[in-house]
Amino acid sequence: MSQRILITGGTGFVGTRLRQLLVDRGAKVTIVTRSPQNRPVVAGVEYSTLPSDLSGFDAIVNLAGEPVAGKRWNDAVKAEIRASRVDGTKKLVDALAKSAQKPKVLVSASAIGIYGDQGERLLPENAKAGGDFLAEVCTAWEREANRASEVGVRVVNLRIGVVLGNGGALKQMLPPFKLGLGGPIGSGAHWMSWIHVDDLCGLVQHALRDETVSGPLNGVAPGACTNKDFSKALGRALHRPAIFPVPPFMLRLMFGDVEQVLTASQRCVPERALKSGYAFKYADIDGALRSLFS
Repeated sequence: MSQRILITGGTGFVGTRLRQLLVDRGAKVTIVTRSPQNRPVVAGVEYSTLPSDLSGFDAIVNLAGEPVAGKRWNDAVKAEIRASRVDGTKKLVDALAKSAQKPKVLVSASAIGIYGDQGERLLPENAKAGGDFLAEVCTAWEREANRASEVGVRVVNLRIGVVLGNGGALKQMLPPFKLGLGGPIGSGAHWMSWIHVDDLCGLVQHALRDETVSGPLNGVAPGACTNKDFSKALGRALHRPAIFPVPPFMLRLMFGDVEQVLTASQRCVPERALKSGYAFKYADIDGALRSLFS
């Protein structure tokens, strides 16, 4: 009997890829959207507003959230970022708690932003949370998701790094690199924790299947690299130079407080993924980028 899986945020870059992989494996997927009537017909996929009763679903994947780096931050944008994650997850868990037959597992997105700027420090899942805006949002986000454990649902908080694929952050980085004008941010010494989109979707499926996985799970590859090394690897993949550094003050002029996200150093380790037996398909940055541009 095929699994029934509900996905919030299922029309985004990661959600679209995950939906495809789940359907290919025989799952029946329901995507939560505000306008289900305007969605394309896809075999194995249904669209719905958030059901008030989640009975009948085997699992829930919660990916919903406003883009963090999509626009310059002000109080209104920060409120949107928080509400889309914290309030959205609260509504989802409230519906789950009221359901007569509860799903077995909730895999809820979080982000490595929970750690804040940690310099050279290695960050497994038990590392201390930071105290900046994004860290506080992620902490509240995970707190809402974890309420589902109080009604017997296994909860996995997937702390996602920079996702590499045909969309997302990489899509925004590409134009200057393709022109040969790319390079590191400042000295490029800050650490970037990244993951290939197929490994992120693989981790979601691993978390759905493996009943021993619960709590925080770093959604990053083992091969974290500095921003300078990432820039060099992206240049190699595109056969372009990557020698033009971007001054941090220019990012601050353009994006305001978003600059903190782009320059934060987060050297995360996927300790729990590796211990639970997940085998990364793309563990080094050159291999990951080659797969996207070959």
